[in-house]
Amino acid sequence: MKFASFKINGATGWGLIDGNDVVDLGGQFPDLKSAIAAGALAEAAKAAAKAPRHPLAIIAWLPVIPNPDKILCIGLNYENHRKETGRTEVENPTVFGRFANSQTGHLANIVRPKVSTDLDYEGELALIIGKPGRYISRKDAFSHVAGYACYNEGSVRDYQRHTHQFTPGKNFPNTGAFGPWMVTPDEAGDLGPLRLQTRLNGEVVQDTTISQMIFDIPRQIEYCSAFTRLEPGDVIVTGTPGGVGSRRTPPLWMKAGDVVEVEIDRIGLLRNNVADEA
Repeated sequence: MKFASFKINGATGWGLIDGNDVVDLGGQFPDLKSAIAAGALAEAAKAAAKAPRHPLAIIAWLPVIPNPDKILCIGLNYENHRKETGRTEVENPTVFGRFANSQTGHLANIVRPKVSTDLDYEGELALIIGKPGRYISRKDAFSHVAGYACYNEGSVRDYQRHTHQFTPGKNFPNTGAFGPWMVTPDEAGDLGPLRLQTRLNGEVVQDTTISQMIFDIPRQIEYCSAFTRLEPGDVIVTGTPGGVGSRRTPPLWMKAGDVVEVEIDRIGLLRNNVADEA
């Protein structure tokens, strides 16, 4: 199953993707996060036959989880990206945070801030936590996952490099694209062979498989749940592969008018235009 968050006629909602429609399930729970927390996605989907429907063409897509308690991002998690940055090998995942208001939805603009031109793309797989937990073991990790989505972890590189802390460059408004929908684990299947590809104006700039992660998803969940309690609706953005614009010669920055796409087999295709901040 696929679930999405959206806005229509000024009202926000969430629902089940069914072909070219979204089935509006907002009458049962106020948002997707609360439905996940209640463990009610399958039950909610049973009501689809009687729920209102909206054509996908008329909705405004929101980030899959517009209101997560936290967004944890894993840095340097593909070997080709670690090598292109010149970073040393590490024993534990590199983790930094994003704020909810740094996100944007499918088909919305990724905004290049007026204080920088160094806006980079980072195509990634995101996972959404479905069941809360602390000190989650690797063997139990997947039982805590509600689903998966595409993420473009847009990075303002000069602000990221002001210090050793990543936070400023990772949190400009409308730079983290998240969508279009969440795919449940049964539909996603085995993640390892899934191909992740980022395209800028149709040109492939990142191309990998999920199996190439340094720290796999169970390790990420185990590590993150050691220092914080993971809650339903929390998002872990699992890392980007090599090919980022900042490591090219000359650098390849996203600019106004560009179209950037992140596509992952069986997960979805996330597309955004790039616009300058007004």
